[in-house]
Amino acid sequence: MTGYKKTTEKNLMVFSGRAHPDLATEVADLLGTDLVPQSAYEFANSEIYVRYEESVRGCDAFVIQSHTAPINEWIMEHLIMVDALKRASAKRITVVMPFYGYARQDKKHKGREPISARLMADLFKTAGADRLITVDLHADQIQGFFDGPVDHLMALPILADYVKEKYGHQSLAVVSPDAGRIKVAERWSSRLGGAPLAFIHKTRRVDRPNETVANRVVGDVSGRMCVLVDDMIDTGGTIVKAAEALMADGAAGVIIAATHAILSDPAVDRLKNSPAAEVVVTNTLPISPDRVFDKLTCLSIAPLVSRAIREVFEDGSVTSMFDGAS
Repeated sequence: MTGYKKTTEKNLMVFSGRAHPDLATEVADLLGTDLVPQSAYEFANSEIYVRYEESVRGCDAFVIQSHTAPINEWIMEHLIMVDALKRASAKRITVVMPFYGYARQDKKHKGREPISARLMADLFKTAGADRLITVDLHADQIQGFFDGPVDHLMALPILADYVKEKYGHQSLAVVSPDAGRIKVAERWSSRLGGAPLAFIHKTRRVDRPNETVANRVVGDVSGRMCVLVDDMIDTGGTIVKAAEALMADGAAGVIIAATHAILSDPAVDRLKNSPAAEVVVTNTLPISPDRVFDKLTCLSIAPLVSRAIREVFEDGSVTSMFDGAS
């Protein structure tokens, strides 16, 4: 008989970049492990260096990094971490990006534009990633940009269950900030017991990013507590104008629910002064103390991410986490 057989044990190891260590630590705690110690610093010319302090040979590696500002720096660190694992003979490398950087650039609106979301997928594949885990992509088709398995997690159950518990006794309506996210609003409606749907008809300026010029409510929101749902809040302009339009149309109140709290200036001031009663987000991105305000509620995404990691490691089903919806 030729060859040599040996039964090996699988070894899960969790790694974290420096962008959002609190989330990574919480995920590792829920998995019953510790983050792998590493050295990471910048050279004088701002080049990034990463080295792991333990052997990673043959491990099932999960590399967590949230693409927050300064986004290009943290994406580069993420890529370098993957490259280091590949060159240290990790068996399988799963990139965990709670927020997928450049996801808004998923198609060409005008000639001579990049499709940066595809470039991101290509970069991580080239660096050595075998699999991606991400939360609430800006557009579902981005899953197809990566040549390998992509686990697209949804924060909707976490956000919707919170809203249902706190506001479920009131007459609710689910509102999409634009016609393009009606499918997401339908999932919300189902989760909230069939609450009626509405959406904001808006005109976005193609020459100015983050700016809309018209709002009109399509649907009946009169006398209802409106749950305004979106995937991200960046400068807050779109979502605040939508909240104002709902109140002007006779809504009893507005709750804003979004997965990714980017909160670029002047988002905090806009949200503070908006008619919204509460702004509910998750911690896919770090929120600095100076961006915390009274109306803001931040829910942890760590239980969702840790469960997905466990399912991937144990060759289980990530889809089963969402009752077959994906």
